[in-house]
Amino acid sequence: MFEFQLSKVTSLKNDLLSGLTVALALVPEAVAFAFVAGVAPLVGLYAAFMVGLITACIGGRPGMISGATGALAVVMVSLVAQHGVEYLFITVVLMGVLQILAGILKLGKFIRIVPYPVMLGFVNGLAIVIFLAQLGQFGEAGQPGWLAGTFMQGSIIDVAWLHGEQLYMLLGLVLGTMVIIQFLPRLTTIVPSSLVAILVVTALVYGLDLDTRTVGDIASIKGGLPSFHLPDVPFNLETFWIILPYAIILAAIGLIESLLTLRLIDEITETRGRGNKECIGQGVANTMTGFFGGMGGCAMIGQSMINVNSGGRGRLSGISAAVFLLLFILVGSPVIEQIPLAALIGVMFIVVIGTFEWSSFRIIGKVPRSDALILVLVSGVTVATDLAFAVCVGVIVSALVFAWEHAKYIRIDSREDHKGSTVYAVTGPLFFGSVTSFLERFDPKQDNDDVIIDFARSRVADHSGLDAIDTLAERYENAGKTLHLVHLSQECRTLLTKAGSLVEVNVIEDPKYFVAEDSLA
Repeated sequence: MFEFQLSKVTSLKNDLLSGLTVALALVPEAVAFAFVAGVAPLVGLYAAFMVGLITACIGGRPGMISGATGALAVVMVSLVAQHGVEYLFITVVLMGVLQILAGILKLGKFIRIVPYPVMLGFVNGLAIVIFLAQLGQFGEAGQPGWLAGTFMQGSIIDVAWLHGEQLYMLLGLVLGTMVIIQFLPRLTTIVPSSLVAILVVTALVYGLDLDTRTVGDIASIKGGLPSFHLPDVPFNLETFWIILPYAIILAAIGLIESLLTLRLIDEITETRGRGNKECIGQGVANTMTGFFGGMGGCAMIGQSMINVNSGGRGRLSGISAAVFLLLFILVGSPVIEQIPLAALIGVMFIVVIGTFEWSSFRIIGKVPRSDALILVLVSGVTVATDLAFAVCVGVIVSALVFAWEHAKYIRIDSREDHKGSTVYAVTGPLFFGSVTSFLERFDPKQDNDDVIIDFARSRVADHSGLDAIDTLAERYENAGKTLHLVHLSQECRTLLTKAGSLVEVNVIEDPKYFVAEDSLA
């Protein structure tokens, strides 16, 4: 369960240092997401600690960082506004229970159906969202943005931009952070370049007495240990029906974002995480967090990328990130609150550059137009709405494109064999998209008395295909002719009840089909 990789000192060091870097970057994000959800900063920080620690211990993806996220926060805000924070805590508990059930039922395997263009769109869209989220730091709080009076007023890019010396200083510090992160690994990899950049920029700000915003300007992060707290809500059916819709949405969003992040880290590290185990890990983490005053969370792609890029691979990296975050809350708040926001913005900009699939610009003209459309669509929907909705849209559009393309490829060749039977050879899948073309190719009135349909090069994929076969059997019965089906799967033969004795099936040559197993899910 615990993969500390103690046999390699270098891995141990990398996990600890990358965990420290992640913890530093977690602070402003957890606070910001707490504000989005309409709760106190410590509620977001406790969530980052609890969810991060538990998923790092028992989750299905070593090296992946979990915590409070914006995708969940935007759903929570309406619940908190209408019913209060106590209802949020019990909702997070139910959210965790649903995620545990998803893992037990092995639903994590369904992340495999997400096509690669959807993955590219998800990654690019999320990189854009992370970038846009940093723009608020370049503006003045409480001032009308440059898009005031337009339909974009109040959007993430409606910022009252800084100007003059303040803007130039902030840009310089951000650029300096990015330069250190980018070029330090060419000189040494002893310590993570992101951590060095944060320390150097912080020292520069205080050494030169530069007037720039710090973490403490957002909110204080000082607090105590999270304590057990039973949500102060009526435990009745009325409460259950209030929280159930929110819990389902939060559980779905959390699992989709976590499993997609898992797939991304798998590709980067060339390893294999376990989706169903991650579902259970996320569920246990959220259930516990709800009882300890946290807002719940899921995998964080930005922090996970920081961890991986800093050398964090084992579970110790996530555990150390959570422990460091707790130490910041307990004793280190005076120091952490002095870190310039510019340093953390620079770290996130590097994450954006590393996350965005720049190769998509190169391949977009070489892939099918449908794939290019899906890539752009998912990216846009991710930016405009949220991740879960974008992925659902991408999967649905991909499925429709797949169905349309395969509906065109069904082919039926007819001939007469030596016994005088009319033989139809079907090529291509028989499913809802192709049944109309399938039925149009048969002529019961003109065919011989004995008709054979050969499915050796075809597969009946759904109930629409089965119903089409039943319809065809009835047509031949009404014409007074006998229909035989050969090379039909056992599943299809079992379900063809309406055909009954009218349909003769070649049992010996029928194929057997199998589904992918869940051993690694």
